[in-house]
Amino acid sequence: MTAVNPYLMYNGNAEEAFTFYQSVFGGELQIVRFADMGDGGGGNLPEEAKNLVAHAALPLRGTDHLLMASDCPPGQTVNTTAPAYAVSVDVDSREEAERIFRELSAGGDVSLPIGKTEWAELFGMVTDKFAVPWMVGYTPAP
Repeated sequence: MTAVNPYLMYNGNAEEAFTFYQSVFGGELQIVRFADMGDGGGGNLPEEAKNLVAHAALPLRGTDHLLMASDCPPGQTVNTTAPAYAVSVDVDSREEAERIFRELSAGGDVSLPIGKTEWAELFGMVTDKFAVPWMVGYTPAP
């Protein structure tokens, strides 16, 4: 297996979400719209759906990992009331953990404030303003 990367689905606001994540994590955001896919994808969609995100990828700085996403095609929606996943981010410093947690918390819902736990020097859980649950952790190298 080469990699396992989170792939998030949105109800029409993937670009807004990923522009926000780019501001938090950095990296060069890549976006392909349904209209860019020609007859194989965007050609058969209603006009209002052609500008939606068919695929977004954000390389996470300092890693080989990607955060990826798309908007749901018309007629499909994402259940945002009870996601069965969380995106876990482990960082290299206390300051980076605190910054990422603070920025993801803006407009979101903190379920576990960032602090010391049995398994990490700092760990916190937050659901951001796009209904995506995040776990942010920091443990110094031994």
